[in-house]
Amino acid sequence: MKKLIQTLAFGATALGMVATSAASEEWRFNNFLPATRPESAELEKFVDEVNAGLSGEDKLTIYSGGSLGLPNTDTLRFLPKGAVEMSLMWANYLGRDAPALSSVVVQGTIGSIEEFEKAIPTVREIYEEEFADWGVSSVGYVAIPMLSVSVFCREEPVRTIEDLKSKKLRVWARDQVETFTRLGVAAQIIPQEEMYVAMKTGVVDCALYPALYAHTVSLQEVAKYASFLYPMASGPYVIGVSTEKWEATDEATKETITKAAADLWDRTNQYEDDFKRELEAREKLSEQGVVWGEDFSQEDRDLFVSSVTETWKMLAEEAGGNAPAYRERVLTALGR
Repeated sequence: MKKLIQTLAFGATALGMVATSAASEEWRFNNFLPATRPESAELEKFVDEVNAGLSGEDKLTIYSGGSLGLPNTDTLRFLPKGAVEMSLMWANYLGRDAPALSSVVVQGTIGSIEEFEKAIPTVREIYEEEFADWGVSSVGYVAIPMLSVSVFCREEPVRTIEDLKSKKLRVWARDQVETFTRLGVAAQIIPQEEMYVAMKTGVVDCALYPALYAHTVSLQEVAKYASFLYPMASGPYVIGVSTEKWEATDEATKETITKAAADLWDRTNQYEDDFKRELEAREKLSEQGVVWGEDFSQEDRDLFVSSVTETWKMLAEEAGGNAPAYRERVLTALGR
């Protein structure tokens, strides 16, 4: 089935790209994140280090913000077939094709840096195993900060789950849809590149988003109010290369990429200043017109965690296959 999915999608999304670049030795690195994101700056450093290690030859070129026209949800379809040589991947976007991946770390179930650091090695092992089964080699990782997720609203402040029940909420992953549905909130997935218009035109009243990144999508221009709801740890981004491509790559190039990837992980796998950066982001957004209200109450936050925990179990059981075992491995790493 995996081979069939990859083959069907390849003709639609990547055949033309492969045909036009077959003669080139350039390694194209697909980065779906906007160029303004902090992670993109780190990825650019990674690219610079790789190219410097290859005797100054520019063999790796990064294309950010989805500029190659490859949907991040299709990564497991286009990457093994060679549409690009390298791509950033995030497991939570890949649940359509690999359901087990979307339930490895469900956002909101890990609420502290201490717990997250316990889980990271196990999460990386699971990703490596699962991606390998799709013909993708995990050659590097980018840690995601311990984010504070807030509810941004257009016309009036929302600070309780009860008030949120009367609003249309934008989210970015299915686990969030399931969690908020359990709480009686109407949530729908809207990609971040469509969120601005959706908020501006009233398709949704509120949007779930981290304050740290809100400026990268100009959310402050369409949201007047915001309140913190929950802390969020996510599995790291993965840098993937087709296993066939990776195995055919000369050892010197592989060593250069691996070393630069290790440096990238060391730079990003730091969480001490996350809360400070969060407060700075809120202050800047306030200066741009966003009114920060009181946090959602501890009672509401506990209710959210209870709901998301049930969602995690449900998604793992629904996905079947390796998903329940993956969840148990993460829980064991967390000491739960």
